[in-house]
Amino acid sequence: MYDAFNRNINYLRISVTDRCNLRCTYCMPEEGIPLLRHKNILSFEEITDFVRTAVSTGITKVRLTGGEPLVRKGIVELVEMLGQIPGIEDLSMTTNGILLKKYAHDLKKAGLMRVNISLDTLDPERFREITRLGDVQDVLGGIEAALDAGLKPVKLNCVIKKNRLEPDALLVARYAEDKNIQVRYIREMDLDNGIFYEVDGGEGGKCNTCNRLRLTANGDLNPCLFDKASYNIREMGALNALSEAVKNKPACGTLNRKGKFYNIGG
Repeated sequence: MYDAFNRNINYLRISVTDRCNLRCTYCMPEEGIPLLRHKNILSFEEITDFVRTAVSTGITKVRLTGGEPLVRKGIVELVEMLGQIPGIEDLSMTTNGILLKKYAHDLKKAGLMRVNISLDTLDPERFREITRLGDVQDVLGGIEAALDAGLKPVKLNCVIKKNRLEPDALLVARYAEDKNIQVRYIREMDLDNGIFYEVDGGEGGKCNTCNRLRLTANGDLNPCLFDKASYNIREMGALNALSEAVKNKPACGTLNRKGKFYNIGG
């Protein structure tokens, strides 16, 4: 699928839940989050049917996000369902890693190919401060499990204020070098005010080559993270939603006061 700016739209990010077991300061408020009701969340069958249709129109890359995807009950089953769809060349997941030690091997067996793991610091106190709830040792255990399971490549997502030379980012860089894994440095962004940056070490934030669509847990298909436009697949049907999302994908992001990082998937 090509959009109006001749970008090949072949990448679908799916937020399978708006729930998370952390409360990272740059992503979620500590409390008072309006969560989706169970009946509003897409079933595994709805997600799989939509992905099958999306693949038939040119999607080849699928990434599962959240919230935190590993808190979605039965997530391994969903991965297995998606892994059986012919035409998916890259099936991946972004996770905070807290539960990855438990699920890594099962995810690999189910068909997950690779994983990005959020890690903003190696300092336990700083990690607790950033996430409000987390223990960095759980994440490190998840990284080891992912490597052991053969999820390749394992990449780290490190959120920064300005650049990769900040103390926390340097700790992550040294750890990644020891483990021979890649790091993507992501500056804090602001949906409400349209503040976003290119990802240092990754493809995110590069509007002129953006090839992504985003499906939220309640079925809204978003052509751009920094745009309020969305097309609900339950209301419109898969093909119509895909067609409208691609047709109306903007040249560049502006702002989005409708969505939040934790329910769009970043």
